[in-house]
Amino acid sequence: MRMPEPYDLVVIGAGPGGYVGAIRAAQLGLRIALIERDKVGGTCLHYGCIPTKAMLHTAEALDHLRGARDLGITLGDLALDLGAVHARKARVVDQLHKGTQFLMRKNKIDVFNGEARFLTDREVGVALADGSETAIAGKHFLIATGSAPRSVPGITIDNDRILDSTGALALQAVPRRLAILGAGAVGVEFASLFRAFGAEVTLVELLPAIVPLEDEEIGQQLQRAFERRGITVHPGTTAEAVERHGDELALTLRKGGESSTVPVDYLLVAVGRAPVLKELAPEEAGVALDRGAVTVDDDLRTSVAHIFAIGDVLSRPFRLAHVASDEAIAAVETIAGEERAPIDYGAIPRPTFCIPQVATMGLSERQAREAGRDVKVGRFPFQANSKATIEDATEGLVKVVADAKLGEILGIHMIGAGVTELLAEGVAARYLEGTLVELGSAVHSHPTLSEALKEASLNALGRAIHI
Repeated sequence: MRMPEPYDLVVIGAGPGGYVGAIRAAQLGLRIALIERDKVGGTCLHYGCIPTKAMLHTAEALDHLRGARDLGITLGDLALDLGAVHARKARVVDQLHKGTQFLMRKNKIDVFNGEARFLTDREVGVALADGSETAIAGKHFLIATGSAPRSVPGITIDNDRILDSTGALALQAVPRRLAILGAGAVGVEFASLFRAFGAEVTLVELLPAIVPLEDEEIGQQLQRAFERRGITVHPGTTAEAVERHGDELALTLRKGGESSTVPVDYLLVAVGRAPVLKELAPEEAGVALDRGAVTVDDDLRTSVAHIFAIGDVLSRPFRLAHVASDEAIAAVETIAGEERAPIDYGAIPRPTFCIPQVATMGLSERQAREAGRDVKVGRFPFQANSKATIEDATEGLVKVVADAKLGEILGIHMIGAGVTELLAEGVAARYLEGTLVELGSAVHSHPTLSEALKEASLNALGRAIHI
């Protein structure tokens, strides 16, 4: 079966990049086909961001309740009902999924449930979920197929005892002992989650610090916080082998010239993600790749002028749902001939929902200095913040990196409770070309955690009040 008329835009992949792009294109009057092999909302909604954060909300609540006596609240014995946690997670996902389905109908987007494959640069074949096939032609295409977890040589993910993030989310019992390979955002979030649930957690990172893409000071603070929570952290360590003995795994680690074996019940491999492109066959359309990722220009246009690509299929140091969404909007507006401001990748917020949370934007102190900038650095600990003291959340700090001469904000790096919400102020300041003076002079409500961002800016200017 062949669709009779070419669509103005065919979007392949209905994750937070694809479905957002489809909605924006519909708002601009384009006729849209959206192809998704699983469910609208993609990995983020169904197997990644949303279910993980739903379970982390429970983990944070557990942490708070364990300190209830200090708040003057007497509770009985706390117990985790993992079945109820999964049920709540499913309700959250289902509610949001229904919302995205409504938006598809509202915006009159034709949704095709199936696997797409380029036939030519103007047409894709779709193996539909009902077993039939169709061909869809388009004037433009947007590749938004996202990414999938990758493993390391010699370790095979079976989602029985050796898990990826999807397998970890599906566990029906809390592991007694869990090892995690990779201490990026996924690794530290799952370490926080399962430690709060009562597991013995071992976190292994190849690079010298955990959350290695973030400012070194943040990684050091997070490691100390994890160790206080009883998480065993092995930075600068490789996993040489894993052997299964019944229901137990023997994980062999090497650091320097020494090796050790750690017995665990489960191993979570969280070493990153790779673009999902193989089934799409972009080469059939003439789309150029570089080391498995799609190459694009500043307008997100591939080597084929009418084919665009966004999100995790591109080569980026960070793969984030909100980046894919904004890239999709930018690509669609280019297709529709709309004028738009370029995406400022230096102001991308990078939230990590571990316990304590990490939230960063822009250059680390080291990156700024290596780029030849003369920098000023301001810090403010939550220990000196009134609201943090009230909430018993004094762990962590705010760090601001700025140009010494101009006061231009180059980076903001935070660790502590609730900092993923505080970061938006720094992003707005960066977009508005604000400086340390503006951020430090703006009146902040008292008592709030946001005052720490003001005081860190003042600290860089030598004017902090409360330290």
